[in-house]
Amino acid sequence: MEVGVSIERAIELANEIPLLFGTEIQSLADAHDVVLAKSLESMVDDPRFDNSAMDGWAVKEADCTNSNSKLEIIGTIQAGSSEEIEVKHGQACRIMTGAPIPPGADSIVMIEDSVVMDGYVTINGPARPHFIRKQGENITAGEVGLQSGSKLKPAHLAMVAMMGYAEIPIIKPPKIAIIGTGDELVEPGQPLQSGQIYESNTTALVGLVSEIGCEPVKYPFVTDDLDGLRKTFDLAASECDAILTSGGVSMGEWDLVRRLMEEEGEVKFWRVLIKPGGPLLFGSWKGTPLFGLPGNPVSSQIVFLSIVVPWISNSCGYHPTHGPKLYDKVRVKLLSAAAGTKSKVTLRRIQIIEQGNILVGDVPKNQGSGNLRSMVNCNGLTFLPIGVDGKSGDIIDALWLR
Repeated sequence: MEVGVSIERAIELANEIPLLFGTEIQSLADAHDVVLAKSLESMVDDPRFDNSAMDGWAVKEADCTNSNSKLEIIGTIQAGSSEEIEVKHGQACRIMTGAPIPPGADSIVMIEDSVVMDGYVTINGPARPHFIRKQGENITAGEVGLQSGSKLKPAHLAMVAMMGYAEIPIIKPPKIAIIGTGDELVEPGQPLQSGQIYESNTTALVGLVSEIGCEPVKYPFVTDDLDGLRKTFDLAASECDAILTSGGVSMGEWDLVRRLMEEEGEVKFWRVLIKPGGPLLFGSWKGTPLFGLPGNPVSSQIVFLSIVVPWISNSCGYHPTHGPKLYDKVRVKLLSAAAGTKSKVTLRRIQIIEQGNILVGDVPKNQGSGNLRSMVNCNGLTFLPIGVDGKSGDIIDALWLR
């Protein structure tokens, strides 16, 4: 077991016990917000054939070099038409948006640049070759249109349909167990006794796990009891692909998650050099990856964002740009000072806004690891290296939460 590791080392060690997942075939109609398990090659060219970008006239450009060119109307081609009409010199064919370009035509004249009379059309505007959408100009058959690991939003689904797929291979969302620990915890809505608090960490973790493309499985709270904790771990390991616990991993007498993992599980590391969020444990319980997150509400979320999210993304092969993600790594100009820490990377809450063409951020004063309100009122985290303070006006790395 390694103790006191960097964020980078924590992620590296976690990657040694990856999150395992399966794949399944999903119908296009039910594929919103799923993650693509395999890159998709287009089955067709797009466009499938040369077609008109607008309603107008299909003509030969050479026939329209003079103003008021008069051309014979030889027919009409609509979108979806298979009618074959050849355009010869001195002729024009009425064409609709999306209709195939007839043989012989090399340009389109907009309908508003024409006057029709007695079977002829007088052209009053230019003939434009670029009003023709060329076959395969967007994508060709066999070309990769969507990358593996992409989260499918409406635009992606339209691309899937255009490429000809009715079904696609997707990542089956891994099941992640979420277990709150501690005698002091009470479900919201229940009466509180002296020394008790409403449990909030697992509620946040359920949302975070869902947003990163996994299926949360929330278990009943476990009191500070080794036997109860062991039974819950066994059940979670048999039903889920990974386990997240909240609390019980620091140095206290009743931090039983750490004790049980050290005695009966496998621990890869304990404690990470970040603030807040230091007392993080990672290992496995009977082969199932387990993260023991801190009990402080803010620390729990920050550790999930900074370490668990990269582990899930690496394990599942999420696309770095188009895959599920909870934040963007950005550069931010500080509007107020952000104190660093001598021996740890500092992730302070920050409010990031766009100001012109740059991002600026204000760091609120109350940065306590139990202050959930600060997570609600902020939308980012500083990323100050060990021993570095952020002064007002400095440009720093930050995580912009989405």
